Amino acid sequence: MRDLWIGAWLAAGAVGVLVWGLIIFAVARYRRRRDDEVPVQVRYNLPIEALYTIAPFVVIFVFFYHTVVAQTDILNEDADYNHEVLVVGQQWSWTFNYLGEDGEGGTNDVYEAGTVAEPPRLVLPVDEPVKFRFRSPDVIHSFWIPAYYFKMDVVPGRENTWITTPTETGTFNGRCAELCGLSHSRMLFDVEVVERAEYERYLADLEEQGNTGVAVGSNEADDIVGLETGEDEGTEE
Repeated sequence: MRDLWIGAWLAAGAVGVLVWGLIIFAVARYRRRRDDEVPVQVRYNLPIEALYTIAPFVVIFVFFYHTVVAQTDILNEDADYNHEVLVVGQQWSWTFNYLGEDGEGGTNDVYEAGTVAEPPRLVLPVDEPVKFRFRSPDVIHSFWIPAYYFKMDVVPGRENTWITTPTETGTFNGRCAELCGLSHSRMLFDVEVVERAEYERYLADLEEQGNTGVAVGSNEADDIVGLETGEDEGTEE
């Protein structure tokens, strides 16, 4: 993502310099020098018209190609992973479910749920692949960690996935990048990338606090609240 991001800005800068250079050249080279001078009138200029017709297609193709290559690599669902986190975005906070591990060698699911007043933490082990699964019980949210140059929509009735490997320890900011209602600006969270031992201690603490099971919201976050389906909306876990 970083290579795609930086490359896109460099390409955009190069195109901008070229366009402004051509504008300045035309202004300086073909400016009126006498009051009675009239520029040469032409009906068309085939080389120039071909250039400004073909050039945008070339630029778009290059951007499209590199975007597809990066997207295919980033969203590779066949990649191996060691941990699985179910992320639930709800109005207006986040719930992080750590599936199949409790920090003590067991296979219990544990979770941390945040509130508007107390944003949650997402704790990840460094240098270990993690698969994220995203769900929403209400409206569309967007899971965004700016330091990772990447975000993914959290859509009601649909489960998106993303596999990534944190390579640097530290604390990073996270937020919702989709306008989702009154307290959208307060849908914040912290990402803490830590060593494996600290990660296991954190999961064990969640187990000890009684945060066991999978917290996903209304009807397992598979419905759209307010949509008439003729079925029960279910209960919240």
